Amino acid sequence: MSTISRTEQLTHIYGAGTAFEQAAIRNVNLNIEKGEFVGVIGHTGSGKSTLIQHLNGLLRPTSGKVYINGEDIWAKPKEIRKFRFQVGLVFQYPEYQLFEDTVYKDISFGPRNMGLSEEEIDRRVRQAAAFVELKEATLYKSPFELSGGQKRRVAIAGVIAMSPDVLILDEPTAGLDPRGRDRILGEIKEYHQQQKATVLLVSHSMEDVARYASKVLVMNRSEVFLYDTVEAVFSRAEEIEKMGLTVPQITRICRRLAAQGVPISPHTYTVESAKEQILSILRERGKR
Repeated sequence: MSTISRTEQLTHIYGAGTAFEQAAIRNVNLNIEKGEFVGVIGHTGSGKSTLIQHLNGLLRPTSGKVYINGEDIWAKPKEIRKFRFQVGLVFQYPEYQLFEDTVYKDISFGPRNMGLSEEEIDRRVRQAAAFVELKEATLYKSPFELSGGQKRRVAIAGVIAMSPDVLILDEPTAGLDPRGRDRILGEIKEYHQQQKATVLLVSHSMEDVARYASKVLVMNRSEVFLYDTVEAVFSRAEEIEKMGLTVPQITRICRRLAAQGVPISPHTYTVESAKEQILSILRERGKR
């Protein structure tokens, strides 16, 4: 796979030259390939949010470079806007950014700013609404009449409607109940699979990262600690836990079972995998 987003020695310092100077990210070198689903984890203040805001040009580096599809996004600062269409960013609690009087207008805001025809805007609005399972009748309602979960899906649809090459979501399920969380994550996964888009999911839920991501980026103290497959990252569970992060609950259970002599892999990251192993163990014991 080819690289879609790359950073070179990316550094961002808040309050540079003052007594409050602090490096939010430091010397980040990262290569994200097209089509990856990347889970981004790290403790509060690790640099996650600062990093993702650099990937679509919302923040300008103190030093270092950011590339999208091989282009230095800050080579021509007046053209930074085009990269914000290529890399869509959904902030935490994005429903607070809704402002139009209908759902249709909110979803169409991005495509309209891209200068697209009314026909293409309409096609994108309806396609994005379908992806997040919003009924057609909902398009003509005020977004402020909707439930919290529906508002969240409207906000996500507004970014999807721009057809970004990279979709970045910062804690998209924060504050939702388990059913709402599973629904939104399922829709994001479906979008990833159908559109072959690159997705970055910032999450505090290790279970969600293990279930949906193909790779995991671990930020620690403003730097990249690890960027590897889910298996490779969570196999270093002890190091991750020392940072104040947790591995998936099912991993902790399987590690404890393995320590007690149960023939189950301590490197198990999803409930589905644990279920298969336990059923296999039970079947084997049944034969005996």
